[in-house]
Amino acid sequence: MQKYPVYSIERFNCNAVGSDFYINTFKNHLVDHSFVEEPHRHNSYVLVLFTNGSGTHDIDFDTFRIQSGSMFFLQPGQMHHWNLSDDIDGFVVFYSQEMYNLYFGQKTIETFPFYSALGNSPEMIFDSNELNGIVPYFYAMLEEYQGNRIMKQDKILNLLDSIHIEITRKYNDQYILETHSYNSRIQDFYLLLEKFFWTEKAPSFYASQLHITLKHLNRICNEILKKTTTQVITDRIILEAKRMLMDKKRTVSEIASELGFDDYSYFVRLFKKHAGITPTAFRASK
Repeated sequence: MQKYPVYSIERFNCNAVGSDFYINTFKNHLVDHSFVEEPHRHNSYVLVLFTNGSGTHDIDFDTFRIQSGSMFFLQPGQMHHWNLSDDIDGFVVFYSQEMYNLYFGQKTIETFPFYSALGNSPEMIFDSNELNGIVPYFYAMLEEYQGNRIMKQDKILNLLDSIHIEITRKYNDQYILETHSYNSRIQDFYLLLEKFFWTEKAPSFYASQLHITLKHLNRICNEILKKTTTQVITDRIILEAKRMLMDKKRTVSEIASELGFDDYSYFVRLFKKHAGITPTAFRASK
């Protein structure tokens, strides 16, 4: 077994809705799944809202403080773990991209801004009034999940969509101060990067796929992310390298190869330049 496993929804789901959805109160979730306090990943989307307690949440090597009103949204593959107080409670939801996209058709999970990895935070804090508005959706979704009424999945997905809409409204107010003409381009770049960063490292490739010049892509990245295209690509590669290094069964040479680097020494130099330490030292520090 890998030290840092990837958990599927089936690992948690014992209900009749199927393998594409799971919801529970966080307190009850921990009763049978205390192992989630150790570093791990999911192959699904994860939405968590805390209503009580405290602690910390580590997501891809960044640490966030947990309080009442803390909400976190994770994409498949993100490394995370918790350090939680005994009185912790709230809600945890797992759902697959396929289930959501198939049901809503033209609207996909990727259209929600808080699920874009480029420059966006995986955390938001809801104040007491905002909690009062969004918590009933979670209770209603949990009630549907535990019951067996007609059109059960339809009700669950529409409640989930309503939660996504509420998050988006708050997220846009908090993080997106104005609608920028480059926002859709950044999202398109992000989707391409997630698909091709394993094999394509050249900024010119992404500019070509977007049907724009490299100069224009650099302008977009600088305007929205305050980084060059090369920096954005490298940041994604280094993040994945860090995730992979947490699995100590893989050698550094194997990781370099999986990430598309034929020159092992170049990979080590690139990692050290951006992470400040060598891959081996990073692994030893975790």
